[in-house]
Amino acid sequence: MAAEGGLKLLGLTVSPFVIRVRMALQMKGVGYEYVEQDLFTKGELLRKSNPVHMKVPVLIHDGRPVCESLAIVQYVDEAWAAAGPSILPADPYDRAAARFWAAYADSKLLPAWVGIMWAATEEERAEKVGDTLAAIGQLEEAFGTCSNGEAFFAGDSVGYLDLVVGSQLLWFEVLRKMFGVVVVEVGRAPLLAAWVERFGETDTAKEVVPDVDTAVEYLKKLQSRRAGSTVAQLLS
Repeated sequence: MAAEGGLKLLGLTVSPFVIRVRMALQMKGVGYEYVEQDLFTKGELLRKSNPVHMKVPVLIHDGRPVCESLAIVQYVDEAWAAAGPSILPADPYDRAAARFWAAYADSKLLPAWVGIMWAATEEERAEKVGDTLAAIGQLEEAFGTCSNGEAFFAGDSVGYLDLVVGSQLLWFEVLRKMFGVVVVEVGRAPLLAAWVERFGETDTAKEVVPDVDTAVEYLKKLQSRRAGSTVAQLLS
């Protein structure tokens, strides 16, 4: 996709928050200039564009910054409403449900699996694994309700909640590779396990999600600078 004039995305390649925005832009077929950020130093453009939190992603459209990943995905859906498929559901109830479960994924699931990587003891890690699996159990039920028996959370095609949960799948692979933790097991969450396979085969995922080894190397870099930082802080 050729970059549109006046559209720039500040991001971090392995960040789930950035991945979901890039997938939204891919779905809409919108080109943009991508500018990788160093979250250890946080450059001037990031500080200027998001002075409140100084986090990625930031979408700069005609000089105006839009911050926070969920807000950006919704902005992309509305700003390019005529381009590509709709990301948010058309029905108000379905839209509210998608937003509810997206907020749940970010407030319950994401902090739990981040905690696995940052646990100081095996007991703490086991607790965070339990929290992660509990959140997956809730999302398994949500998938059954939201999908109406179709392939994705949004039905027969990828939508808002697919992007939010799907943007975290890279790090599930990191957990498996580095800690031996399987987040989505067929025996525990058969609907989600099948969805993970389908989502990974979509163009949306294939064109955006980086190789797991890239994320593994980034985590090792974080671990070497552990003092004063958390994984969550350095993914956004």
